[in-house]
Amino acid sequence: MTLAFSSSSAATVAVASATVTSSARVPTLHGFVSFRLTAKKLPLRSHGGGVRAVSELVQDKESVVAASTSFNDAKETPSELNHSRTFLDARTEQDLISGIRKEQEAGTLPPNVASGMEELYWNYKNAVLSSGASRADETVISNMSLAFDRMLLGVEHPYTFNPYHKAIREPFDYFHFVHTYIRPLIDFKNSYVGNVSIFSELEDKIRQGHNIVLISNHQSEADPAVISLLLEAQCPYIGENIKCVAGDRVITDPLCKPFSMGRNLICVYSKNHMNDDPELVDMKRKANTRSLKEMATLLRSGSQLIWIAPSGGRDRPNSSTGEWFPAPFDPSSVDNMRRLVEHSGVPGHIYPMSLLCYDIMPPPPKVEKEIGERRLVGFHGTGLSVAPEISFSDVTENCNSPNEAKEAYSEALYKSVNEQYKTLNSAIKQRRGIEASTSTVSLSQPWNESLSV
Repeated sequence: MTLAFSSSSAATVAVASATVTSSARVPTLHGFVSFRLTAKKLPLRSHGGGVRAVSELVQDKESVVAASTSFNDAKETPSELNHSRTFLDARTEQDLISGIRKEQEAGTLPPNVASGMEELYWNYKNAVLSSGASRADETVISNMSLAFDRMLLGVEHPYTFNPYHKAIREPFDYFHFVHTYIRPLIDFKNSYVGNVSIFSELEDKIRQGHNIVLISNHQSEADPAVISLLLEAQCPYIGENIKCVAGDRVITDPLCKPFSMGRNLICVYSKNHMNDDPELVDMKRKANTRSLKEMATLLRSGSQLIWIAPSGGRDRPNSSTGEWFPAPFDPSSVDNMRRLVEHSGVPGHIYPMSLLCYDIMPPPPKVEKEIGERRLVGFHGTGLSVAPEISFSDVTENCNSPNEAKEAYSEALYKSVNEQYKTLNSAIKQRRGIEASTSTVSLSQPWNESLSV
């Protein structure tokens, strides 16, 4: 799911000035999400072990208890009053599975949510155990008991997202919760970062007040988690401050909402699902207008890091070959985001970024209309790479029309993302490791470098 605008020039101007009225043709967006992570700067664990994951979840469970006993009724925090302790008190696999069935029988969990939770448990367990990490079984119980507790709370006390949602860090730290949940799924020995020095460069620009936009592909609901975890040793500021445009599905699906609550989000209705219910189209467009105004306001304030996948959704494998590649970009999406940045009145930069992590949480083979997709989970190597900023004026100086310029700029960004992806694929899938580095993509493992200092 990505950010996309209509091609209407009137809509483009309205977005740039953040003065859209309800009578104007409203740009539609489809936001990509997943889970924003890197809660706290904690010492890195040995990436073959599970001790850190267990200790982090002990801290998280303590924060749940604290939230329950010292109730905070602030608008941004869901109520912990009268919340069932079914999953917090779980100590075994049987406790978790029987807890799901107990809450379903009590009428608290809808049958489809309960079945989704149980399937997620088995998939997560198989993935974490396949890592071979020490105490992996304890990690599974700890992580899933807390995940189920947050899902149950979300059903008991549904949380409503504002157009601009700030990550909830207290009394329960959702940001840290997701960080802990995703970490055991990443095979760090077979994961790589491309051009980490450029990540440091863009972090410096953000601190100087500049706006940064990362144009990338999108592979799974775990994408932002992968970004944060691969960069936490050297650039944790990026993982903590990135903002995602979030489609309505990840802020309504009970299995997704707890993870989304830990991220900074600009919430929109997805272009892919705008017309699912004709009676709601007008409401969705008006809601998207409010979200666009929020985005424009944020950009005018400077120091913003926004992540966009202008492809229209998550990458899917080729139906004939089964190979994965970045999905083509929508030039209008790229161009309208560029205009938003240029009209902010603040220095802005657009960087092409590439992600390879589909095996962690692969998407359904096709876009699904109904809420509640199956959550497949795996333990695999992941990759992240960024290339130097691409200037619109440099790419389009010989173009003869605005439309030609728009197409050329989008193609230049996509070409960079695709080339970086090939390098990551060579390193991870073809097991070439660091040797897969090229003249334009220098691969490294910053977490190992941090441990060796």
